[in-house]
Amino acid sequence: MKRRTNFLGISLRGLAMGIAEVIPGVSGGTIALITGIYERLLQSIRAFGPIAYKAFRSDGLRGAWMAVNGPFLLALMIGMASGLVAGVFGISHILEHYPPVLWAFFFGLIIASSIYLGRSVKWDWKAVVALLAGVGVAFWITVVSPSQGSESLLLVFGSGILAISAMLLPGISGSFVLLLLGMYTLVISSLKGVLETGEWAYLKVILVFGIGCLIGLAGFSRLLTWLFRRYANPTMALLTGFLLGSLNKIWPWRNVLEYRENSKGLPVPFRETNVLPGQYEGDPLIVGAVLLVVVGFFAVFAIERWGRGLDQEA
Repeated sequence: MKRRTNFLGISLRGLAMGIAEVIPGVSGGTIALITGIYERLLQSIRAFGPIAYKAFRSDGLRGAWMAVNGPFLLALMIGMASGLVAGVFGISHILEHYPPVLWAFFFGLIIASSIYLGRSVKWDWKAVVALLAGVGVAFWITVVSPSQGSESLLLVFGSGILAISAMLLPGISGSFVLLLLGMYTLVISSLKGVLETGEWAYLKVILVFGIGCLIGLAGFSRLLTWLFRRYANPTMALLTGFLLGSLNKIWPWRNVLEYRENSKGLPVPFRETNVLPGQYEGDPLIVGAVLLVVVGFFAVFAIERWGRGLDQEA
C-alpha cells in the first residue's frame, strides 16, 4: 500500500509539472523544486550512463532499472504525460480567453516559491551574490530580443542543449529559450513535418535536436547535482534568484508588440510589454487576477505540506 501511495504521489507531482510545461515562460522545474523532488529527479537523470551501465553489468536489466530509480521516473513520466494532455485542452483554453487570471496565479506561485526557497538559504555574502546573479540572468533572458534563428544543424544541436538545460532550471522555460534563439518555429514545424510526411529533411532536424537534448540533459543534470553536493547553499540562492528574475515574464498584464505564426499557421504572441491594468488591451479582470495571485501564493505552501505528507506515507 505504501508503494502505491508513493507512486500516486509522484504521478500527481508529474501531473503538475506537465501542466506547467504547457504554459510559455513557466518551468516544470519550479514545480519539481517546490514539491520536493528536484534533487531526486537530477540524481535519476544523472544515473543514465556509467552508473546504469555498471548496474546492468552486475545485476542485469533489473539492476539498471533500479540504478536510474525507474519506478520514480515511470510514475513521473505518466503524470507529466497526463499533465501535458490536460494542459493542452484545459490550460490552453484559459490562457487564450482569460490570460491575466492564469498569469496572476503563476505570479503568486513564483513569489511564494521564492520565499519558500529563500527560507532554506543561510544568507551570507556568497548567497547574496548568487541570488543577484540568478535574478540578473533570468531577468535578462526575459527582456533580450529574440534572434532570427538559423537552419544550421550546429545551431539546432546547440539549441537542444540549451533548451533542455533551461527546462531543468526553475523559472526558465525551455520553449521560451527556443523562442529567444529563433529556433522555436523550425523545431515545431520540423516535428510536424515528421509526423505528417516523414521526410528526411524534417527528421534530420529532429534527430540533431534530440541528440542535443540528450547531451544537455546528461551534462547539465550532472553539473547541477555536483553544485548541490559541493555548494548547496549558494546553489539554492541562485535558484531563488532565477525564480525572482522570471517574474518579469509572467506579469499578468502584457500587451502584444509582435506576433508569430505557430505550427498551425495561426498568429500567437511573440514579443510583449508589461503594462498596468488600466493600460491593458482587453479585460484586465482585476478582481479575478488579484484573487488568483493570493490563491497561487498559498498554493505553494499547501503543495509543500502535501508533498511532505506523501513522503511520510511512503
